[in-house]
Amino acid sequence: MVKEIERAGFPIVQMANLVPVAKTVGSNKIVPTISIPYPLGDPNTPEEQQWKLRYHRVGVALDALTMDVQEQTVFDVKF
Repeated sequence: MVKEIERAGFPIVQMANLVPVAKTVGSNKIVPTISIPYPLGDPNTPEEQQWKLRYHRVGVALDALTMDVQEQTVFDVKF
């Protein structure tokens, strides 16, 4: 689906916890997430820490939308 959206002319970033699968399906811009049930957080951490993590990951994805990439790119999400 990611490739079809890109072919239609819309920039897209796939946020994925299974990066190898995202690469296999041909996603060009990939932002790693945490886990399958909680892609942007961990319920075992304090709420403030979860908010910071989510804010950071979404920020990385928004920055990735503005970048011109020629090949598959996995963006670094380290704080």
